[in-house]
Amino acid sequence: MKPGIRRDLIDGGAAREQIERSVMSWTGVEAVPHRFGGTEYRYGRKEMGHVHGDRLADLPLPRRLHDEVIADGRAQPHHVLPDTGWVSCWIEKPEDVTTVIELLRIQYERYRAAAVRSDSATGSAERSPS
Repeated sequence: MKPGIRRDLIDGGAAREQIERSVMSWTGVEAVPHRFGGTEYRYGRKEMGHVHGDRLADLPLPRRLHDEVIADGRAQPHHVLPDTGWVSCWIEKPEDVTTVIELLRIQYERYRAAAVRSDSATGSAERSPS
């Protein structure tokens, strides 16, 4: 275990449960098992990110946002694929849970805005994500 990790945050499942409770309250989001373990959160067919238990969250970000959240200290380059647009957020303290939720919310808003733009371009009424 990494130094400084709060045992109560991890052992009680508090991080995973808090993230799931928040993210699943957003319209159009679904949770599915992630292929490498954990829970993947999707808006339509797009993965917003995934959480591995109470320890780690990974998110795919466009390069500008990727660089920004790393520079701000809100995330690190992906723990396995550091040269991609993916970032990793280690969950070591309660503030990290808040950061993960905020980053997932950014993803949600990006994908939702893209769906609305797409619907507007095709003249469709707002529909559930696909």
